[in-house]
Amino acid sequence: MAALGGAGGRAAAALLRRRGPGGPPAGLGAGPRRYRYKEKWAATAPRIPPTRLALHHFDVNYSLQLKDLWPSVRASLLCEQKYGALLNNFSAVHHVTQELELLNATNFVSEAPKKAPRSQRGAAAEEAGRGESRSQERSGEGRTAMQAETMTQAEMSPPLRPSISSNIKCYTFPRGDITRFRPARPDALGLLDYYLMDAASLLPVLALNVQPDDFVLDLCAAPGGKTLALLQTGICGHLAANDVSISRTKRLHQILHSYVPKVIRETVSVTSCDGRDWGQLQGSTFHKVLVDVPCTTDRHSVMEEENNIFHKRRTKERQMLPMLQLQLLMAGILATKPGGEVVYSTCSLSPLQNEYVIERAVEIAETEFNISIHVEDLSHFRTLFQDTFSFFLDCRLGELVLPHLTANFGPMYFCKLRRM
Repeated sequence: MAALGGAGGRAAAALLRRRGPGGPPAGLGAGPRRYRYKEKWAATAPRIPPTRLALHHFDVNYSLQLKDLWPSVRASLLCEQKYGALLNNFSAVHHVTQELELLNATNFVSEAPKKAPRSQRGAAAEEAGRGESRSQERSGEGRTAMQAETMTQAEMSPPLRPSISSNIKCYTFPRGDITRFRPARPDALGLLDYYLMDAASLLPVLALNVQPDDFVLDLCAAPGGKTLALLQTGICGHLAANDVSISRTKRLHQILHSYVPKVIRETVSVTSCDGRDWGQLQGSTFHKVLVDVPCTTDRHSVMEEENNIFHKRRTKERQMLPMLQLQLLMAGILATKPGGEVVYSTCSLSPLQNEYVIERAVEIAETEFNISIHVEDLSHFRTLFQDTFSFFLDCRLGELVLPHLTANFGPMYFCKLRRM
């Protein structure tokens, strides 16, 4: 110890005196705790982020479904989403319309009917061509009669009427234009001038085709974009907006308070019930029902860690989604009046959450409830909105909007059912 000498020796001796019996020096005692903390951290942290799990899951499944389209859709899902500006008809929107048009944004809803006459002429010409082919097998008199019959059918056939409401105004920028909308601003009464949303989310509302004085149910309403769009039609006789989550229902109330005058808000019934029970609570009540079900929210799942359904602790919840979706759709069907209509929608590309849920619901309605369901043809939506959205042409039932780098909306699946 003397060899250490002077102040250095005294410091070393003091350090040795503080050493515990058989243990490290007191000043180094934090070492083992650090290693224990690391072990605990390593045991609780997820090994693979849920966004990576989601992307791997989609690579395996959607590459089989979409084939050559999947690389483009995948890249679009991982890029910034495109938005539309749903104008608030309860606010002073005239100056907003002018502002958006100066920015080269257009109301994609009002542009759609301009394409309908062209589509109608094409359908009529196609039908006339089929009739002429059949008529070639007949002799002169029969041939003339067949041609006359075909022309009469073409003339009498109803026009291709888009199931859209002219009261709904949503502005989007052209394909390839990635301009962002400014944040919404309040008017003199405090109501915001427009609501920013994925413009494809409007398609289920447009497909519902609300008529004057319809009783309408939005079964899974929160956070409120589609509920707000339904109110923009201005023709709902009564609107019931429901969501099982109380916190999400609060968000719905905030949306209504920010965009809708009090006198209109008071006509909306907002509830926080389990949507699966709605058919028992108010069966055969509504003319139109929107069932925008919880789903894997594909874009969110590959982009956001928070509230990601691909987190390992939510595996069972994710696996049970198709069953929950089926139960909600059945509740929507049972809540609809005979002759009424239901629109089912998701923001997922998955056939298990889309077409298969529709097929199973139609089967259950028939076998267990003796309810005949007709799946409506929405193919005219592809023609009407082809300049705004990219549609999947091989969707067996309903319509599916695919994300695309030049039109990065969606995914959005929607299908319309009529209770016969």
